[in-house]
Amino acid sequence: MANKKAAVQDVVTPWEVVATSASGIDYEKLLKGEHYADCEKINEELIERIEDITGKPAHHFLKRGIVISHSMMHHILDLYQEGKPFYLYTGRGPSSKSLHVGHLVPFQFTKWLQDTFDVPLVIQLTDDEKYLWKDIPTPEAAINLSRKNAKDIIAFGFDEKKTFIFSNFEYMCPPFYKNICRIEKLVTNEEVMNKFGISKRDSIGKTSFPAIQAAPSFSSSFPGIFRDSEDMACLIPCALDQHIFFEVTKETSRFMKVKEPALIHTTFLPALGGAIKKMSASDASTAIFLNDGEHEIEEKIHKIQDVKVQGNDTVSSEMGPVYGKSLEADIPYQLAKFFVEDETEWNGIKQAYEEENLSSMELKNKLILILKKTIREIQEKRENVTDDIVTKYMSPRLLTYK
Repeated sequence: MANKKAAVQDVVTPWEVVATSASGIDYEKLLKGEHYADCEKINEELIERIEDITGKPAHHFLKRGIVISHSMMHHILDLYQEGKPFYLYTGRGPSSKSLHVGHLVPFQFTKWLQDTFDVPLVIQLTDDEKYLWKDIPTPEAAINLSRKNAKDIIAFGFDEKKTFIFSNFEYMCPPFYKNICRIEKLVTNEEVMNKFGISKRDSIGKTSFPAIQAAPSFSSSFPGIFRDSEDMACLIPCALDQHIFFEVTKETSRFMKVKEPALIHTTFLPALGGAIKKMSASDASTAIFLNDGEHEIEEKIHKIQDVKVQGNDTVSSEMGPVYGKSLEADIPYQLAKFFVEDETEWNGIKQAYEEENLSSMELKNKLILILKKTIREIQEKRENVTDDIVTKYMSPRLLTYK
């Protein structure tokens, strides 16, 4: 009997996100996979609890399923109710001179978490990772990208007194390196190669990097940053493709006898060419960058191909035939879902578009106005971020918090 062809699977790794459907990643199926065994879907009960204990409305990313899953978020909320501290940890791999709007998603949500819970935040710039994986000629060139990206991140409005941004190349202090070594001693080459798809022909730097991304999950990596705590709880807001790093982190934390980090995950902002891929800085045609001019934004949105699909009907895109449901594969609709912040406005757009009382062109024009305003505000704030301000954010110091 002939062997049956293996089912084609979505690919979700820290370096590649590719869906098999025009509707994008099948998140229900992804979260049932082995790497997400400790994760739960965000539900109404959790959202209501966040609102009850903070006294503030939930972020629209939570309400719309953009922040989709978590691990141990209830534990973090327990700590908050008990008046016990925790900190946030997130990051950015600087592979381009400017962030794009896809990077707004985890950073906007992280800012909301910082403001809502009044907690400190560390932001890792993985310039070492990008030097290893990308065509970046020198560590100095990678550090230069870190500095440029730090200006974009600061422009989001993170509290300077509560935020430490660091470059791996520049920060590596002894306690940080000790934690890296503790993690490396507990994880085998075989495990890293299997989990991360690293081959024998890859550099040894790629094999060791997961320990570097894991180390900021432990507050002892930051001497002098957090007062009176060498083992503070950590909450990591990140996109789902980064979870695998922290699967390793959770496993090692149990042997290291330190607090296991909690996670809360965002979905992916689709590429302009279709939800088969996520928006990526590596492909300028797929993304709207924070340094794009208004004409570029308008041009990129107008170039998005209209997709009207029902069931498994085939439509064309720049990448060939695609399949899926119309709204899930409709890029302007999905972008509006992310960036129309007001609930009343979003519900009106959603209803009108679903009932075909709002045309694709009208939706694109609304989206253009929203993105122009959002990006213009960030650009104006970034212009005021001097090198001295970057140095302040990137200087190790005691952070203030309750």
